[in-house]
Amino acid sequence: MAITKTICFANNKGGSGKSTTCANVGYALSTLGKKVLLIDGDMQMNLTLSFFDDETSLAFAKSDRNLYRGVVDQKDLTDFIVNTEYKGLDVIPSSTLMSSIEFDLFTKWQREFILKKGLDRIKASGKYDYILIDAPPTLGCWVMNIMCASDHLVIPVESSPWGLFGIANMFEFYEQIKQVAPNLNLLGIAITKANERKNYFKQTVDTLSSLENVRLFETIIRIDSTVEWSQDVSKPVMAYKKNSRAAKEYMELAKEIKKYVTR
Repeated sequence: MAITKTICFANNKGGSGKSTTCANVGYALSTLGKKVLLIDGDMQMNLTLSFFDDETSLAFAKSDRNLYRGVVDQKDLTDFIVNTEYKGLDVIPSSTLMSSIEFDLFTKWQREFILKKGLDRIKASGKYDYILIDAPPTLGCWVMNIMCASDHLVIPVESSPWGLFGIANMFEFYEQIKQVAPNLNLLGIAITKANERKNYFKQTVDTLSSLENVRLFETIIRIDSTVEWSQDVSKPVMAYKKNSRAAKEYMELAKEIKKYVTR
């Protein structure tokens, strides 16, 4: 039986590439023969839209088969899993109703552990090698839920003048979460949307490399229009154009993540 590892992708800075990284790392792991469950924790539904067209995604959002309903009703999330067209890759879709999740959780008993409890049966089954969770760009009770349900945290950081904005708050929040979820491990920081010709790329690398006791993944995700085209047709970039630079980089990042998680 597989020992399921849960990894969340989080950054309170919007536009960091969380959803894209989560979706493509998940797909890459599935092509490596791993069974993967992706959980869309963001009201923007970008992770869901990475695998299903607009009409299908909105149908999930309006139905009772989405993460919002499962969490608010404090259900076992097994029945909220939907299959993608890709072998070994399933999704729990999101809903635009996630915009009210903070309010809905406020009065719940042990509210920071609701997602963790909802995943207990799935993890105990050993069906999946990995559960990857896409967190919204906020710091609050819902992101606390996501982190408390996770074994590892990956922080995607956009290589831009504003990409590092708020990273100190992210680290502070992580340390707070460690008080209630001491086993949560900061797996590393992944640089995304990089343009090596820009001066701020080197500044981003230098700043992140100087952080003590924080891993910076060797694989850097560069700007590639193929990513946008793949998103337009609701496909992972590797399924859309296997030999593109972005496809190769996400595969390398997935291999790095897999290596460090299994150590």
